[in-house]
Amino acid sequence: MKVGMALIIIVLVAALVGTLALLGKPDENYKSSAKQNTIRLTAIYVIVILGAIGGLAWYISMN
Repeated sequence: MKVGMALIIIVLVAALVGTLALLGKPDENYKSSAKQNTIRLTAIYVIVILGAIGGLAWYISMN
């Protein structure tokens, strides 16, 4: 169980780092809307992380 949780955390951190690394790419169309994209992606990450924590808590409470 601890290994699974560690893997999930590693994947989430890697996805976040990869997404933030895209902000530095020299694509002009992306830079013009970088702020909006960052806000949307951050919201998605928050929702997914909270859902994962809630699901994990539910799973633990059922066992």
